[in-house]
Amino acid sequence: MKIAVIGQSLFGQEVYKELRKDGHKIVGVFTIPDKDGKADPLATEAEKDSVPVFKFPRWRVKGHAIPEVVAQYKAIGAELNVLPFCSQFIPMEVIDHPKHGSIIYHPSLLPRHRGASAINWTLIHGDKKGGFTVFWADDGLDTGPLLLQRECDVEPNDTVNTIYKRFLFPEGVKGTVEAVRLIAEGKAPKITQPLEGATYECIQKKENAKIEWNQSAKAIHNWIRGNDKVPGAWAEVDGQKVTFYSSTLVDNGTRATGQPLDIPGASRPGIVTKAGLLLFGNDGKALLVKNLQFEDGKMIAAAQYFRSSSSAAVELTEEEKTFANQMKAVWKSILRNVSHIEDSTDFFKSGAASMDVVRLVEEVKLRTSSYQLQNEDVYMNTTFQDFIQMCVRKLRGEDDEEELIVDCVEKNINNMTVKMPHQLFINGEFVDAEGGKTYKTINPTDGTAICDVSLAQISDVNRAVAAAKEAFEKGEWVKMNPRDRGRLIFRLADLMEQHQEELATIESIDSGAVYTLALKTHVGMSIQTFRYFAGWCDKIQGSTIPINQARPNRNLTFTKKEPVGVCAIVIPWNYPLMMLAWKTAACLAAGNTVVVKPAQVTPLTALKFAELTARVGLPKGVLNILPGSGGLVGQRLSDHPDVRKLGFTGSTEIGKHIMKSCAVSNVKKVSLELGGKSPLIIFSDCDMDKAVLLGMSSVFFNKGENCIAAGRLFVEDSIHDQFVKKVVEEVKKMKIGDPLDRSTDHGPQNHKAHMDKLVEYCQTGVKEGATLICGGKQVQRPGFFFEPTVFTDVQDHMYIAKEESFGPIMIISKFKSGEVDDVLRRANATEYGLASGVFTRDINKALYVSEKLNAGTVFVNTYNKTDVASPFGGFKQSGFGKDLGQEALNEYLKTKAVTIEY
Repeated sequence: MKIAVIGQSLFGQEVYKELRKDGHKIVGVFTIPDKDGKADPLATEAEKDSVPVFKFPRWRVKGHAIPEVVAQYKAIGAELNVLPFCSQFIPMEVIDHPKHGSIIYHPSLLPRHRGASAINWTLIHGDKKGGFTVFWADDGLDTGPLLLQRECDVEPNDTVNTIYKRFLFPEGVKGTVEAVRLIAEGKAPKITQPLEGATYECIQKKENAKIEWNQSAKAIHNWIRGNDKVPGAWAEVDGQKVTFYSSTLVDNGTRATGQPLDIPGASRPGIVTKAGLLLFGNDGKALLVKNLQFEDGKMIAAAQYFRSSSSAAVELTEEEKTFANQMKAVWKSILRNVSHIEDSTDFFKSGAASMDVVRLVEEVKLRTSSYQLQNEDVYMNTTFQDFIQMCVRKLRGEDDEEELIVDCVEKNINNMTVKMPHQLFINGEFVDAEGGKTYKTINPTDGTAICDVSLAQISDVNRAVAAAKEAFEKGEWVKMNPRDRGRLIFRLADLMEQHQEELATIESIDSGAVYTLALKTHVGMSIQTFRYFAGWCDKIQGSTIPINQARPNRNLTFTKKEPVGVCAIVIPWNYPLMMLAWKTAACLAAGNTVVVKPAQVTPLTALKFAELTARVGLPKGVLNILPGSGGLVGQRLSDHPDVRKLGFTGSTEIGKHIMKSCAVSNVKKVSLELGGKSPLIIFSDCDMDKAVLLGMSSVFFNKGENCIAAGRLFVEDSIHDQFVKKVVEEVKKMKIGDPLDRSTDHGPQNHKAHMDKLVEYCQTGVKEGATLICGGKQVQRPGFFFEPTVFTDVQDHMYIAKEESFGPIMIISKFKSGEVDDVLRRANATEYGLASGVFTRDINKALYVSEKLNAGTVFVNTYNKTDVASPFGGFKQSGFGKDLGQEALNEYLKTKAVTIEY
């Protein structure tokens, strides 16, 4: 029989080949024009056989057949038209012309799912049975008489791709050829399609493939698989369109662990697990998606959503170089419009289509026996370099996801099991210090060892700085889209929130912080800080500046804010996690990399934080944590020539030393938050109860281990005795004890050496003649507990009036009524200027005093009210530079001015 094959694709090619094998004469092939210089596979096959090939762009114009096209078609003398897969509208003059008419292959059991997206809708509707139909073409949309049908079971996790490969393609080719055989034998039926069960659905396009989350997990699963691969079911995630692929239903009893992912409109957050992205329907049941694609075309494994893959290139062996050259030739044969294949050549942006993916996969199979490439591997590695790297890694067996190995010390405490890393964290890995050196970190509640912690050495500092430098210079972090950087930091905050009880427990046992305070402040404000600075990532900008001294030419001058580079951060022991957060969040948001030295006595929450950064996908080398001594690790960071910025919180004495070292080494940028002796002035017109409550908080908050603690209270003489009496009454009510006990008000001091200094401090005050009202000594119990202490009659010349205690010691001095300027003079008569406060109902007095107090922060009728959006830092010997707020970003940025003449 003389046959015209009208259509395209690999399916059309296979039907063409099988018809020729069956003895039929193909008198003409009508297919689509070449795309990007490449012929359709059907055309390529026919041209090899010298069969006439016609590539009409269209058959009709404005609903009317093009006479010249119809004439060319009629000239071939076909007795039957076979349309295996055709995307063009064929006029009825062509359909009805042959002796036997025209037959069409359709991938559904007609009359169900008429239309161009039949396979999609078979899956979207969750049909138990699928299949194909070969029918006689008429002037309707898939309405012609039935000739042949074949059905198959639709598996619960079938996609368009799997059902097509398993049944619709191979059996469809056979069925189409069999239909032609029946026509040739005169046995082909013409069965009118029934009206019952007939459906017609629209063509699935990207714009109408958005996922509706308010339905069952099965319905969501069917929608995703029904749009897989084309057009791709999508949803908004983190502010961008994300397309979901490879969905499977999950046993409802399955327990999943991973990181939550907020999806707008979903009944609950998804969970990114090692197996993929777990999603939930409104019925509480789940489905698992294995692959995701972003708007820029990049596809990733869903399990890697929160991770950044390593960009370190594999060095190829000679054999692998040969393979790479072979694949370059394959790419060139596919991408005919590309003159030369470069490492940066993108497979799809250069014109490749889905059928080219199939060919590329088969070409790899021909050259490798140990590994079979998957289509998804091509979609996820679109440039030639990424493709070759992926192939080589898989051939070497190195493609398995690198798992974070954490050697944790586990303790069952506070009604939970806490897991505490105890090694150095360098370049994304937990490692031992040089020589395996360790030290014991002590629980201040009972004086017992918590665990052995790696003790960093000079060589460890050098390794960490080198890792940070490489991470900065290779650009994976600094060149990351700022919004993506912000999303990653925000997800880090989310992960910290998931672990907040564990972090607070570790903070309590390592630093002595009362658990409820650790939960709210130490950990809670740390989370808030990372969220706040995550929002700044895409708002860092310069300015455009008009310049006037360069006439007569026209000029444009603008500034750019750029990251400094490798930063070092040295943090104290009073708020181990919060001080890390205050500096590190701004540092990372600005695009820097960092080496953090936690206080030697409180390293554990910093190391737990490091674990969370790795799990959230922070690129290797961006953050490094080095527990160790200040004299060795801190000094080396101050001296290191590759460190460009150092942020320090600690004593003024050490701050001066650091500043000198940073100047001598390479003139590092420095910010210092140092000691304080913050004055709090309480006037007689204050709200007494509030002044007592917040006055106590200003001193005893966090056991007095508070950089902005009120180091000296000036109380107006007319209310002095009343104030002291009320304070002592409240002090006696304070419960001293286990910081994990929810009713405890006052926990242990951070470490023994500090407690001993507090004892000595109080003894000095007594010797100088100050009146010790209560406290002043160690509590007789295991651990490092010190009594809340109150001194009165403190004179300006006394040691305890001038020097910071950094403990729960209230220093009270009188001032005479009406002598506002005198008390201001006394309050400012200190080399420190970190914080200050005033209590009064007189707004004029409050504003006057706040203006005259020489401190970086002034609290009026409150105290300790810090906020992530408000800059924090001191004057004079309390240091310079700011933590928190927009100003903190400037500590980790440099300004570049650019002038252009035009």
